[in-house]
Amino acid sequence: MNTIVLITGATSGIGKACAEKFAAAKNDLIITGRRQERLEVLKTELESAYGIKVLTCCFDVQDKAAVFNTINNLPAEWKNIDLLINNAGLALGKDSFEEADMDDWDTMLDTNVKGLIYVSRAILPFMIAKNKGHIVNIGSIAGKQVYEKGNGYNASKFAVDALTKAMRIDLLKYNIRVTGIHPGAVETEFSVVRFKGDKDKADATYKGITPLTGADIAGIIFYCTSLPAHICINDLVVTPTQQADSYYFFRNP
Repeated sequence: MNTIVLITGATSGIGKACAEKFAAAKNDLIITGRRQERLEVLKTELESAYGIKVLTCCFDVQDKAAVFNTINNLPAEWKNIDLLINNAGLALGKDSFEEADMDDWDTMLDTNVKGLIYVSRAILPFMIAKNKGHIVNIGSIAGKQVYEKGNGYNASKFAVDALTKAMRIDLLKYNIRVTGIHPGAVETEFSVVRFKGDKDKADATYKGITPLTGADIAGIIFYCTSLPAHICINDLVVTPTQQADSYYFFRNP
């Protein structure tokens, strides 16, 4: 088989853009997500357009048993995973700490942190066995700088940043590269999910700026993972030109 790339949260946004980018480069894909119908549509599109193989795995990364059962029972030829892109994640709500919905916090921590841990731990034996591999964790600029009403989401993405750095150190002995990609404002379904379908609030996030796109981030990930084997980009923050950090934007009138 070709190089095998496993992408979590592949049915939309950055994950879907990564699937399209890596398929175009003739990589075989394992795409995961919670929506089987979207996975099957994407599989058909990519196999038809690029002549590669796609395996779909429908599970929620929050479900530890489902993650390990699915990955442990992959067909033998699909266990030779070369690259893992831990993309599945979300933000829910944007409220002051004392008013925030604790169920939202649980979902963010279970998805953004524990889900990343489960999938990484499940695939690591395959990479360790061949003494090579690459893991890309999608963090956020929110994991570099706290902002007002970010609380639970900030905490989850700071944890992703810490885990990425820890993985990079601990996996050195296995010749496994670990890269953290921390985007700023990216226009995907992210803000619609965060504001629970309130499109006006979602659109206001990007008002007056030209945001990044899922394809922009996919291209950056592709670059980072296409470098010679002796090079590892450990940590990369990327924002629109009109965004300096989590707080400072220059918005057009």
